[in-house]
Amino acid sequence: MVCALTAIPLMLLGHPAGAVTPPPDAWDGLLQACVEDINGGASTAVDYDCFAAKRGELRGYLASLAQVDATAFASLPRDERLAFLINAYNAWTVELILTEWPDLASIRDLGSLFSSPWKKEFIPLLGGTRSLDDIEHGMIRKEGSYDEPRIHFAVNCASIGCPALRREAYRGDRLEEQLEDQTQRFLGDRSRNRLRDGRLEITSLFKWYGDDFAEGWRGADTLRSFLALYAPALGLDEAARRDLESGNLKLRFLDYDWSLNRR
Repeated sequence: MVCALTAIPLMLLGHPAGAVTPPPDAWDGLLQACVEDINGGASTAVDYDCFAAKRGELRGYLASLAQVDATAFASLPRDERLAFLINAYNAWTVELILTEWPDLASIRDLGSLFSSPWKKEFIPLLGGTRSLDDIEHGMIRKEGSYDEPRIHFAVNCASIGCPALRREAYRGDRLEEQLEDQTQRFLGDRSRNRLRDGRLEITSLFKWYGDDFAEGWRGADTLRSFLALYAPALGLDEAARRDLESGNLKLRFLDYDWSLNRR
């Protein structure tokens, strides 16, 4: 299935052209209305019917993001820039799902053998037309820009295997708190990360992006040392934490569930 992406009018909606970044209040309201906590708050389910009914509001928010001036954006504090990009990625992912909703079971249905949905260039952002990969890999994960491994628990790929789509927008003045909470919740979700039969079974995110967790964040220079920072969230006692760091605790990467994270 190949989706047809239509251009979103760049209406100002009270947000003046050239202003730095719009407040994410509209996105925050949509998340609170259309996303619900499940699994004791460890994850969320998305009501895409709700988003479809409120698509005008979603498109208004996306249009406001398109008005942000790239030069002014670059002058913002680091956390405000990162929060903006995470929100943009997540909101545009929802919009991408809506292009074929309800006739899809996975975001991968929006691609083909030769075309990835993450490589579709359809997002007007910061003076260019971007893909989701451009935002995640070319901006958020770009070496030297943010160097923040916890973004992997914040960007959402509309799949059950993904960390939760948070029920609030990310904000620069609360970003540290939000990223830490996302990390704790995701690592505490036993459907994705668990100690079983003497092995630590963990999400494949750690296989795909292992290098991001081994670049010295909080002193962690290996994936194992990063995971050891969150031993309590993973359900590891002190002995298991030591075995993890030393390499005596085997790791197993779980299969990823690409089914839509729908309610």
